[in-house]
Amino acid sequence: MNTAQEIYPRFTKDLLHPKYWFTWFLIGLWYVLLLLPYPVIRLLGKGLGLLAPKVLGKRQETARQNLKLCFPDMTKAQREQMLRDNFMAIGMAIFETGMAWFWPDRRLKKHFKVIGGEHIKQVRETGQGILLIGVHFLTLELGGRMLGMSHPGVGVYRPNNNPVFDYVQLKGRLKSNKYMLSRHNTKGMIRALKNGEIVWYAPDHDYGPKNSVFAPFFAVDSAATTVGTKILVKLGKPKIIPFTPKREKNGQYTVFVTAPLKDYPLNDEIAAATFMNKAVEHEILKAPEQYMWLHRRFKTRPEGEPPLYSSEVQGD
Repeated sequence: MNTAQEIYPRFTKDLLHPKYWFTWFLIGLWYVLLLLPYPVIRLLGKGLGLLAPKVLGKRQETARQNLKLCFPDMTKAQREQMLRDNFMAIGMAIFETGMAWFWPDRRLKKHFKVIGGEHIKQVRETGQGILLIGVHFLTLELGGRMLGMSHPGVGVYRPNNNPVFDYVQLKGRLKSNKYMLSRHNTKGMIRALKNGEIVWYAPDHDYGPKNSVFAPFFAVDSAATTVGTKILVKLGKPKIIPFTPKREKNGQYTVFVTAPLKDYPLNDEIAAATFMNKAVEHEILKAPEQYMWLHRRFKTRPEGEPPLYSSEVQGD
């Protein structure tokens, strides 16, 4: 690990301890299933999607409440249909993550196209860094790999509690990233941006009250929103480019790269958070049924305001 605290996978004999054998077995089974033809994989993903609501009961209620909060003008029937579609996407996401980590480039290239990649190329030619806004779509791992095949960057990383899965995760993500940085390593991200790198960053989740402000998000007036984006933009001076990976109805994938955002307000934290939430909303609406609605996006509330989730869905 160098002074930038770059993170790389490191295999040790401890990963072969018997307590991890079942994890290795599951990863091996996952890998074998991913050798199947893609139409078969889609069928398996659909099957998992049908099972997901039974396994993720509390998360289903979280997703239902998020849709109700964000889209109050939808009918209940419309939201329930989106919820069903979302769980189908969850089933497929298990395989899409494996595709991102295990599939070779030659196989992956057959299944996607990138629209708007010239926006990244144009900024790269100037030597300026890029803050690549990766909204938490269920297809995000796969989209990151697809985009990274032509535009490798720097990944922002949170370790997994299981060291075997963590090792596999790191190896997989380095197929499309030059190196990984801890999500807490703000200095490393700023350094990479100043050096003209592409830094992947996701500002759309609720990371708690620390280093957050409240700003509108869809129909929720006060959503805890990280101020990290403002810090990175102010000190790293990058262009801000969102991207969205979407699974099309025919099973192919389209990665949409948005033109660099303009007029980001650096002098006001709430205005900056509101600006970024609007940009995130714009990306989500490209494929709302494929967004990660299972996350308790509104768990942090302003002081004195009641929680937006019932006691049955407080577990995170």
